Amino acid sequence: MSTTQSERLRGLLEPLVSARDLDLEEIEVTPAGKRRVLRIVVDSDEGVQLDACAELSRAVSETLDATDAMGAAPYVLEVTSPGADRPLSEPRHYRRATGRLIKARLVEGGELVARIIAVDDEGVDLEVPGVKGRKPTARRLAFGEISKARVEIEFNRKAAEKTDESKEEA
Repeated sequence: MSTTQSERLRGLLEPLVSARDLDLEEIEVTPAGKRRVLRIVVDSDEGVQLDACAELSRAVSETLDATDAMGAAPYVLEVTSPGADRPLSEPRHYRRATGRLIKARLVEGGELVARIIAVDDEGVDLEVPGVKGRKPTARRLAFGEISKARVEIEFNRKAAEKTDESKEEA
């Protein structure tokens, strides 16, 4: 997608997204045979419900039909929330991942797997799991020290939280 089309779409769609208290994370137009796919990724601090995506999709469709932003060629519209493997690139992404385990590639080299404890405008406070029975350690990373980061999927996380909650109740 050309920068001009991307900027035009962002300018056209951002007010629709913001009016629903959502953040416009990404706009992507990709060819798909004789059609194109317009994928709009939105998010919020509370997450994005299916009904919100459907409502936004209708509003975007009406707006695009009333303009020539997508040209005359047919396209498929997809409005979605970010996937679990979405890169963490903005402070709000880290804030929304508070309590989650992340894998961060560091600018200085190496990787770090740790749980986000807190986030502010400058960086993140992490809890690095202990190795071989050692206690977890605290670590602070500025955003500038992180070259890439993603949430790590934890299949047994809920079970671990329930165990911790039942210990607190006892």
